[in-house]
Amino acid sequence: MFEVRELSFTYRNDKILRDISFTVSPGETVAIVGANGAGKTTLLKILATLFYPDSGMVLSDGYEAFAHPMKYRRQLGYLPEQVSLYDDMTAKEYLKYRAQLKGEPAKRVRRRVSEAAELCKIGELLDLAIGRLSLGQKKRIALADALMLRPKVLLLDDLLNGLDYSMREAIGEILSEVTNFTSVVLTGHEINDMASWADKFFVLREGVLSEPIVDEQNDKDAYAQKVYAALAGGGR
Repeated sequence: MFEVRELSFTYRNDKILRDISFTVSPGETVAIVGANGAGKTTLLKILATLFYPDSGMVLSDGYEAFAHPMKYRRQLGYLPEQVSLYDDMTAKEYLKYRAQLKGEPAKRVRRRVSEAAELCKIGELLDLAIGRLSLGQKKRIALADALMLRPKVLLLDDLLNGLDYSMREAIGEILSEVTNFTSVVLTGHEINDMASWADKFFVLREGVLSEPIVDEQNDKDAYAQKVYAALAGGGR
């Protein structure tokens, strides 16, 4: 279980987040949406322990993020909105380097890279220089990096941004598959796409998180419309 309890954060006397609380069950996908500047990226950076909150707690399987950061981070995969890949490396070289940087034993690195490549469907890209790849291909490599150690919680900041429909659909298929071992928390603006595979949405507005929005009718179009209505202030 991943749990956020009464999280607040202030930046330069501006209250960015106010008493944020939510839970994510094992294998669940949670989407957090809101206007630009609503605090979505700040929230994910706190969940990744890159920023420290004013108050509140973040727990994963009982480990409190800021009291036990090393144990907590071992359970975490995090993919920020802007990822700096090494254009002169091949995808395989990059993933091997990242696995080693994360402390993975040398005897397991090859297997980890192979498993992540299979999950993210990048086998045909492994021997290509990253600089030659499209944005969508680079994002799949970055996602493979975040998934390499099979984290219990995966944090994704605006992963679908800039991708065409077919690539967004491919990413959605990957995320649906990996929920057999991880829970997913992601931000974004592509509500129609996310409604196909997100278990619940939250709207972040003026530092406050809405009540969860779920697909009660098993109707993805109606589900997306509920989220749009909440974004417009017509529901929670």
